[in-house]
Amino acid sequence: MRILVLGSAAGGGFPQWNCACEGCRRARSGDPAAQPRTQSSLAVTADGERWLLLNASPDLGAQLLANPQLHPKGHLHGSLRGNPISAALLTNADIDHVAGLLTLRESHPFAVYATPRVHRVLAANSVFNVLNPELVARRPMSLGEPFQPAGADGRPLGLEVEAFAVPGKVALYLEDASAGPGFGSVAEDTVALQIKPSDGSSEGFFYIPGCAGMPGWLADRLHGAPLVLFDGTTWTDDEMIRSGTGVKTAARMGHMPMAGSSGSMAAFEPLNVARKIYIHINNTNPALLEDSPERAEAEAAGWRIAHDGLELTL
Repeated sequence: MRILVLGSAAGGGFPQWNCACEGCRRARSGDPAAQPRTQSSLAVTADGERWLLLNASPDLGAQLLANPQLHPKGHLHGSLRGNPISAALLTNADIDHVAGLLTLRESHPFAVYATPRVHRVLAANSVFNVLNPELVARRPMSLGEPFQPAGADGRPLGLEVEAFAVPGKVALYLEDASAGPGFGSVAEDTVALQIKPSDGSSEGFFYIPGCAGMPGWLADRLHGAPLVLFDGTTWTDDEMIRSGTGVKTAARMGHMPMAGSSGSMAAFEPLNVARKIYIHINNTNPALLEDSPERAEAEAAGWRIAHDGLELTL
């Protein structure tokens, strides 16, 4: 099983188009220690031919262009049109995870997997009707029930996926201030994935791009995992406030910080995870900078900071 990191940054990318924080300035200047990143997305394959897209970033067009593994190969099969993406799976309804679906509107057959709640969000917005229903199958997935995703033609991709809820928050544009402290959040609003080959040849990996806490049951589930790609949005809870780039804490946005006693580095320390990789990293996070003390601290704790184009094999 091969895992390709298409994008490793949080919403807005790195550098973010309207941000002049130190990291964004360095990235724009071509500083080699501040490598640009697009918005978070992965692609996974069991056979090297058909790929499952995990979240459809607004940067998907550029990501497809940047990764030859996902270039069209139709000419090899007697057709000029075609693409290795056979299905897309959405972990939530965040703009930075669904907007890229519009890039796939060019009469390409594939399947979209999401929870019923996310499918309702897509159905309520007529712009997503550009995905021709005769070509794009919208298939619901249930939490806690492993399934084998298939392409639009019904052929399984050789993968087994289990989606499960983790602590988090409803997408910003769906928040309901009248609904109380959780802004109307439900379990389906923040979904993690466990993905493995359907033939049982590997234990697989966990993809958790958004997570607001580490309850005991989640720690137990991740214990001893061979690979976890985890929410690395901010370094500290008040990072955006202190940097002058925002008014919300990481917790308010539905994310754990990396550092501190309540951060993900501390939470993972006793879990004996073989490979730990941060993904969905905000432009304000100093761990993006290869020469920062924060990067050194994360690496000393056994973490790797994901970058676009990173390929992993299990």
